[in-house]
Amino acid sequence: MNIKSNLIFTLYTIYGILLKVMASKGKVRGISGQYPLVQNMTVTEGGTANLTCRVEYNDNTSLQWSNPAQQTLFFGDKKALRDNRIELVHASWSELTISITDVALSDEGMYTCSLFTMPVRTAKAYLTVLGVPEKPEIDGLTKPALEGDHITLTCITQGSKPAADLRWFRNEKEIKGAKEVNASGKTFTVRSSLQLHVDRNDDGVAYTCKVDHVALAQAPQQATEVLEVHYAPRVEITPSLTVPQEGQYLKLECVSKANPSPDPVMWTKDGGDLPDLERMIVEGRELTFTSLNKTDNGTYRCEASNHLGTSSAEYVLYVYDPNAVGQHGTDHALIGGVVAVVVFVTLCLIIVLGRYLARHKGTYLTNEAKGADDAPDADTAIINAEGNHAHAEEKKEYFI
Repeated sequence: MNIKSNLIFTLYTIYGILLKVMASKGKVRGISGQYPLVQNMTVTEGGTANLTCRVEYNDNTSLQWSNPAQQTLFFGDKKALRDNRIELVHASWSELTISITDVALSDEGMYTCSLFTMPVRTAKAYLTVLGVPEKPEIDGLTKPALEGDHITLTCITQGSKPAADLRWFRNEKEIKGAKEVNASGKTFTVRSSLQLHVDRNDDGVAYTCKVDHVALAQAPQQATEVLEVHYAPRVEITPSLTVPQEGQYLKLECVSKANPSPDPVMWTKDGGDLPDLERMIVEGRELTFTSLNKTDNGTYRCEASNHLGTSSAEYVLYVYDPNAVGQHGTDHALIGGVVAVVVFVTLCLIIVLGRYLARHKGTYLTNEAKGADDAPDADTAIINAEGNHAHAEEKKEYFI
C-alpha cells in the first residue's frame, strides 16, 4: 500500500513540474513577442520615408512613433505633431506605419517606436537622408584658347551627402583630375581640377565632368565644354600627277590646316608672280595647269597665313617628254633584266664552287724518317732516315 501511494505521489509531482515548465515557456514567449521590431531606412532628399513598427504579440497595448527630438509623431492612430508631411499609413494593435514626404536633411536621425507595456519597451530605427548633388559646372575655359596655352578646368558640384565623386572625360576616354572635398554643414562641396597644355589636337575636343553619387543612380549629372583652339597654319602641296608630262593636265593643291582658316593662299613661281595666267588658273587653294609644257618647269610656292602666323611649302615641277619617258621605261626594264641574270649566274657559281670545295679537302702526306722510331740510338735513326730518302716514292703532296 505504501509503495502504491508513493508511486502516485511521484507521478503527481512530475506532472506538476511539467505544468510549471510549460507555463513558464508560454510566459517567456509572450514577453519576447511584445518587443517592437523596426528597420533602418535610407531615403533621398525630397523622397518619401515609410517607418514601420511591428509586434508579434500585443495585448491591446498602444504603439507610438517619435522623432529624433523625442517629439511624438503618432500615438496609435492619433496624430500628435502638426506637420503636413507626416501621415498615417496603417495602425493596428500589431503594427504602426507612418510616412514622411518631401524628406529634408534635417529629418535625418534616430526615430523611436514605443510599446506601452510595463515597463515600456522601445526600438530605434535610423533614418539616413542622402543629399542630392547639384548639376556640375565647369569653370576656367577661355574661348578661344591659343595653341601652347596652359589652362585649368575646374568642375564644381554642391549639396552632396555623402561627398560625390567627379570624373573627367576627353571625348569618350576617361582622364584623371585632382579632387578636393569641403564640408558645408551636413553636405559637401566637391571640386576637381584638370591641367591642360593646349595644342591644335584639342580643337573641337569635348571635356565632360560627370558626377557619381548613390542618389543619382537613375539620373546622372554631367556638364560638357567643347574646347576651341586657335593655331597658325601648316601647309603642304599635293600634286595630282606623279610624273607630269607635256600636254597633260596638272593640279597642285595647297593643303593648309589652321584655325581660323587662312586667308586666300598666294601662289608664286621661282620667287615671282605666275607667268602665264591663261594656262595657270588659281581657284581657291588650287593651282591648275591646263596643258603642261617645258616652260612650266620651276619651283612653285604656296603661302597661307592667319593672325597667328604664316606657313609655306614648295613643289619643284619638272615636265617630262612623253617619248623620253617611254624610252627611259624600256631602258630601265632592260637594265633590270640584265642585273637579274647576272645575280642569278653569280649565285649558281657560288653554290657549285662551295659543293666542290666540300668534296675535295686538301691533304699533305710525307713518309720521311720512316723507321726512325725503331732505331736503338740517335745515330742509327739518322742512318735509317737517310736510307729512306732513297725510297721516297711514297711521298705525296696535294695542293688545291
